[in-house]
Amino acid sequence: MKVLAINGSPRSEGNTFIALSAVAGELEKAGIVTEIVHIGNKDIRGCIACGKCAERADGRCVFDDCVNELLPRMVAADGLLLGSPVYYAGINGTFKSFLDRAFYAAAAGGRPFRFKAGAAVVAVRRAGATDAFDQLNKYFSLSEMVTVGSNYWNQVYGRAPGESAADAEGLQSMRVLGRNMAWLLQVIAAGREQLPLPEMEPKIKTNFIR
Repeated sequence: MKVLAINGSPRSEGNTFIALSAVAGELEKAGIVTEIVHIGNKDIRGCIACGKCAERADGRCVFDDCVNELLPRMVAADGLLLGSPVYYAGINGTFKSFLDRAFYAAAAGGRPFRFKAGAAVVAVRRAGATDAFDQLNKYFSLSEMVTVGSNYWNQVYGRAPGESAADAEGLQSMRVLGRNMAWLLQVIAAGREQLPLPEMEPKIKTNFIR
């Protein structure tokens, strides 16, 4: 089994990376290959609602950048681990642009993330962590993924790069998260052998304008 961890921080080895690495360490101990990729310093534009990903047979985004590069690897992975710093009580803009386009294109291509395991971690100086954490979890929920939790919110504290290494409670939360995710991945794999996935209905879309 494999987990793809995506670091949305502009800093490749800052506090978000420390959190992701703590989770990855526990996954690796359980025999689950974990790869951390860094996209937070990329030039990634937001979704322009053109709908081309739904029209294309390959489900790729019209903008050929790291979204198209990573999307097949996200689909192939058994679990996704997303990490972001907190910007104004939310995830940073580059990461949001990446996730909006990747998850929308995936949904347009047939909802391939259904019943994969998803976990989110955030790094914060002081406040706004739970808001950013909630924002990341919504990508999992709308994709019919199974969200992984820990013994507290999945967050670490630190301002300067590396400070979160001293956050004992935060790092414990990351270790517990890693072990919980490893267990859930194994449960999902065993369950797939015993039971078929629930039937997927065609999506009904409505609005409130009549």
